[in-house]
Amino acid sequence: MTSSPGETRPFRPADLGTLVVLAWSGEAPDGSDMPYLLAYSLGDTEGGPEATAAAIRHLLTSNNLPVGGQVVDGTSKPSLPITLLVEAGQAVVNMPQMVAQAEAPPEWLAAVAARGYAYLVFTTLAWPEGRPGQVVDPAALAAFAGADETLTAAAHIVLPARSLRR
Repeated sequence: MTSSPGETRPFRPADLGTLVVLAWSGEAPDGSDMPYLLAYSLGDTEGGPEATAAAIRHLLTSNNLPVGGQVVDGTSKPSLPITLLVEAGQAVVNMPQMVAQAEAPPEWLAAVAARGYAYLVFTTLAWPEGRPGQVVDPAALAAFAGADETLTAAAHIVLPARSLRR
């Protein structure tokens, strides 16, 4: 079966490629640590980085998460379709059709405990150098996460942190 120009294929989670979430903290304008999360694809699916960018854009916009720099404050939107669970040293980001988790360093855990939320940058831009299981050079992370093209190709979400109730 072939598709005609303009015909859209249904979304498939596999179109996202390998999805990675990194947790780190850094100084915020108020002088205290901010817990950040960066979500991105390795761009390793059929169609490459362009296909994963389109799939991530579709995933974000279909969940009312705008791409382009506008910050969505999830602390004031309890019905937001994306959540953050912090448990057992892990940060788990969950939204329809996607779950991703990251090891959270102690300083990130302390920052998220102090603030009660994390700042998620979910970019459509692929970063094949940021492979899971490998140490990410802090300078390379800062260069990618802070690049204008990364930030403008991203949804920015303040995510309330939740934990399992015992």
